[in-house]
Amino acid sequence: MGRAERSRERAVPSSRIARIGSFGRLVGGVAGGMAAEGARRLASGEGISARELILTPGNVTRMTDRLSHMRGAAMKMGQMISMDAGDFLPEELSSILARLRDQANFMPTKQLDTVLKKEWGNDWRRQFKWFNPRPIAAASIGQVHKAMTRDGQELAIKVQYPGVAKSIDSDVDNVMTLLKIAGFAPPELEIEKLLAAAKKQLHEEADYTREGEQMEMYRNRLAGDKGFVVPTLHEGLTRGAILAMSFEAGTSIEDLSDLPAERINDIAGRMMRLVCRELFEFGVMQTDPNFANFRYRRDTDEIILLDFGACRTVDPVVANGYRRMLEAGLNGNRDEVLKATIESGSMMPIVAERHPERVARMIDIVINEMREDAPFDFGDRSFIPLLRDEGWEIAQDKATWAFPPIETLFVQRKVSGTALLGARLKAKVNVRRMTEEVLGKTKAFAVNQD
Repeated sequence: MGRAERSRERAVPSSRIARIGSFGRLVGGVAGGMAAEGARRLASGEGISARELILTPGNVTRMTDRLSHMRGAAMKMGQMISMDAGDFLPEELSSILARLRDQANFMPTKQLDTVLKKEWGNDWRRQFKWFNPRPIAAASIGQVHKAMTRDGQELAIKVQYPGVAKSIDSDVDNVMTLLKIAGFAPPELEIEKLLAAAKKQLHEEADYTREGEQMEMYRNRLAGDKGFVVPTLHEGLTRGAILAMSFEAGTSIEDLSDLPAERINDIAGRMMRLVCRELFEFGVMQTDPNFANFRYRRDTDEIILLDFGACRTVDPVVANGYRRMLEAGLNGNRDEVLKATIESGSMMPIVAERHPERVARMIDIVINEMREDAPFDFGDRSFIPLLRDEGWEIAQDKATWAFPPIETLFVQRKVSGTALLGARLKAKVNVRRMTEEVLGKTKAFAVNQD
């Protein structure tokens, strides 16, 4: 093993005491860094700002390194905050949290063996021709290994880090306490709602039996669609903390620049159509748009879908609100778009009440783009700065600060993440025709009035 690879091998603190100690060391290290920077600034006659003291290069490294070392909910929470509340947090903090997505530490072989013995028994190796102890992927909740069974099945084995499931609630609370102490959790926001949603989602993602069931559901849903591949669950080896599935080879979906433009456009179009089907047909959505969850098989022109831990049932009210929003947009009806946007939870009523002219301009921009019966250039997106400028002005009004309903937030995350993938690929997709096609083949969901 090379030196660089050994540096990524770090044991996960699995006991409650060890994880509390890790948070303690993080807080202590940040406090020490603040004191040292404060002394330096006083000595040089510079002004002192709490935020500037916290966001020194040393403290940035401490926060990122410690959260990535802990993994589990501590690391996942940082990733979620960077995606879901990034517009409300200081740019520096959003950058710190976003860096967690690039961390890739993994368990030492001894700790991995302990986990596998607990789940499969002491003689677990007898089930395989070979099992590579070096993971092919490492994330916040677990890491993935490649293996081959005695009967020749090539598998991807996702192994959950020890202790992360039991520490979810305390980890989330500790991360938010750290942010509040640092002054990075604006009191105007109802952070408790995000906390509750984060805990619920993380508990679901830590249940690998549930994830296997969601993966099988997607396989059944897409069984007749030749454009997608979903791994096959290996039920015999799957446990609550181990997910075994067929290994599906493919390349990063971001690494397609050498393909013809027509192929890239088709791939992006398939991804966007899938999101529409999830929202209006399946009633279930994989809400994590992380690009690593999608790979591409060049020889068969298929998109490989991975990681179903973040699958959630879509609230029928939210789905129907999006349907009315799109239908009104295609018809060019600004008033109906606004009404549906509020009903779906995508905009708080107070925003439209306090900033009607800015909201009207934003809606007009979107309507004009989506009604165009031509390929939309996601790589250009010249209208984005216009929306950003209007949104920024609205965001200065603290009276409008509020998280949208949690169910809406998850859908927004997937929609915006898929649009970002389109921009990364510089794809051109006729959004109008695709939207009309999916809406025409589906109906509004029935809503329980109880």
